[in-house]
Amino acid sequence: MDIRTLCLGILTFGDATGYEIKKTFEDDLSHFYEASFGSIYPALTRMTEEGLVTCTEQAQDGRPDKKIYTITSAGRMVFLDALSEPPRKDRIRSEFLAMLMFSDLMSTARVSRLIDDRLGELQSKIDGLAECHGNATSNVDKFMRGFGAAIYRAERDYLNDNRHLLEAEALLARSAGD
Repeated sequence: MDIRTLCLGILTFGDATGYEIKKTFEDDLSHFYEASFGSIYPALTRMTEEGLVTCTEQAQDGRPDKKIYTITSAGRMVFLDALSEPPRKDRIRSEFLAMLMFSDLMSTARVSRLIDDRLGELQSKIDGLAECHGNATSNVDKFMRGFGAAIYRAERDYLNDNRHLLEAEALLARSAGD
């Protein structure tokens, strides 16, 4: 799903500002989809021009007007049509894995530090999703957060079980270079 479609989907939950949409990406979708203000706001502008959403400005004291977006019936139809299409293949893009691809060019300490840092990040994400899981208001929320936590646990377990392969490779490469 592209950013436009996901924004429409988020607006099916109710009216929202661009900030609230971004917050939904950060809180509920971050384990499988990232979006920046630089992609959200242009999508909202295009969808407003296309009549898929409306934008109402609400005055605020001492601050710029708040823009509140509402999905239109045309926007709802576009979103429902998108749900009837088969999903595109998932794409994994990981700078962490890209770096590990060249772990034989790093010191064992560097490889270990990268893995340890990643394990810390994963545990924080797992803990955050577990905390949110208890606050889930629907079965969909529980499913999505549980799925995200399962993915992070699988990565954590794989790294713990297999880190020795990369650490040994880095050590061998360093020994061969001496």
